[in-house]
Amino acid sequence: MSTLQEAPQDRILTAPNVLSLARLLGVPLFLWLVLIEADWWALGLLVFAGLSDWLDGKLARAFNQTSKLGMVLDPAADRLYILATLVGLTIRDIIPLWLVLALVAREVAILPIAPIVRRLGYGGTLPVHFIGKAATMCLLYSFPLLLLGDHDGGAGTAARVVGWAFAGWGTALYWWAAVLYWVQTRQLLLAGRASPPPASGPGPASRTGDPGAEPPAGDQKGAETPR
Repeated sequence: MSTLQEAPQDRILTAPNVLSLARLLGVPLFLWLVLIEADWWALGLLVFAGLSDWLDGKLARAFNQTSKLGMVLDPAADRLYILATLVGLTIRDIIPLWLVLALVAREVAILPIAPIVRRLGYGGTLPVHFIGKAATMCLLYSFPLLLLGDHDGGAGTAARVVGWAFAGWGTALYWWAAVLYWVQTRQLLLAGRASPPPASGPGPASRTGDPGAEPPAGDQKGAETPR
C-alpha cells in the first residue's frame, strides 16, 4: 500500500461530497423557484435534495468515504435548505412567523456548544444525534407538502394537513435534539473538571489518555455538527 494514500477523513473528491455540493448549489435556485411560484420545479428540486441527503450518507458508510469536508457540507446544505424554505414560504404567507422564530431560536440556542466543546479539547462539535437527524427529515418532508398545500383541491388540503403534522413533529424534535446536545455538553464539562489537565497539545487524547476518545453521542453517523 502506498504511503502517499490519502486518509479517508482528508478526501475531497468523493461521491458523497459531490452530492452534498450539488445539494448546496441548489439552495439559491430553490429559493428563486419558490419566489416566482414555480412550485412544481421547486418541489422536484426539494425531492432531489432529500434523496441526495439520504444517498450521500449511505455511500459514505458503504464505501468508507467519510471526510472532514463532508462533515461540513452535509449539515450546511440541510440548514440552508431549511432557511431558504422558511424565507420563501414566509414571504408567500404559507407558514406563520412564529414557526420561523421557533426554528431560528433553536439554532441560536445551540450556538455556544461548538466553542465550549472545542475549548475542552475536542476538534469538532458533537456528533449528529438520531433525534436531530429525524427532526431535519421531518422538516424537509413538511416544506414540500406545505408548498403543495398552498394550491386548491383535495390533494392540496391533504398535503396541507400532513405537512403541518410533519412541521409540528419536526419542530418538537428539533428542540428535543437541542436539549440532548446540551446534556452531552454538560457531561463533557463535568468529565473535564474531574480529569487532570492535559499534558500537552490539543485533542481528546491528551485529556483522557485514550487516543480514540470522542464526545458522547446518540447515533454517530459521521457528521460532527449538531442538527
